[in-house]
Amino acid sequence: MRLVYMGTPDFAVRPLESLIESQHEVSLVVTQPDRTKGRGKKVLPTPVKEKALEKGIEVIQPEVVKGNHEFLEKLRSIDPDVIVVAAYGRILPKEILNLPKYGCVNIHASLLPRWRGASPIQCAILSGDEETGITIMQMAEGLDTGDMLTQKAIKIEGMYLPELTDALSELGGDLIVETLTMLENDSVEPEPQNDEDSTYAGIVRREDGYVDFAIRTAKEIERMIRAYEPWPSAYCYLGDEMVKLKEAIPLACDEVKESADCPGVALRVDDSGLYISTLDGVIQITKLQMPGKKSMDIGSFLRGNTLEPGTVFNKK
Repeated sequence: MRLVYMGTPDFAVRPLESLIESQHEVSLVVTQPDRTKGRGKKVLPTPVKEKALEKGIEVIQPEVVKGNHEFLEKLRSIDPDVIVVAAYGRILPKEILNLPKYGCVNIHASLLPRWRGASPIQCAILSGDEETGITIMQMAEGLDTGDMLTQKAIKIEGMYLPELTDALSELGGDLIVETLTMLENDSVEPEPQNDEDSTYAGIVRREDGYVDFAIRTAKEIERMIRAYEPWPSAYCYLGDEMVKLKEAIPLACDEVKESADCPGVALRVDDSGLYISTLDGVIQITKLQMPGKKSMDIGSFLRGNTLEPGTVFNKK
């Protein structure tokens, strides 16, 4: 099959590699425009652009998609059998969805209809889901509402966001190649989604990472730490300084001898961890990051800092 690939972040790189290595022909890659990143504000290409150029594939980066006549004509000139989309970051208009023979198919990082939207991997971790996966779906005009073509699940098992994203990217790379072959052979039966079972994963914002110990359980905080690594990080404040929480173990109250009258209080601080009271128990912070410093275990932190039991962690 001749295809156009549309994707932007690291998650979309492995599926692109899989398609390049397959019997299918990647004729064009479409990705987001280059953006400035980091403190140096350097203009950097997207991960998908880097990989496509490395493989000698033409790349275009339209600023807008809807109403972009030049872009539409470019796609028509290629006449793809299918357009494959993976975390591209733009909503595709009807004229593009209907352009290829087999339509547009999306590599979505959840077990649809659970977690439609922009942050399905984070939401699966935050909600304590035991598993997540990849759904290859036929794209429609709604938000992740199209018919499901294929689906594979994996266990989350305490993974942090980067690790789980990599695992899903690998899974997506394998599954998209299988699915395109099935489409070409007319051996896949599209399955409509049950809208009543759908859940929504919104855009992650910086403030989502703030840990309010008064309203969060120990397990919820531990999941926040895993879901928001490396951005925006789960964080709280020690005085005026932001403290990023990097690793933690949720504990029940009876696992810690010390107690506090209110959440957000340091109950104990030693090389084994920083023990902070939460809504329902205690969170044992084993690794954190202070402003301008690298992530460190609590033992290393205590060698350069003093933190006494009774210290209150609150909002700046």
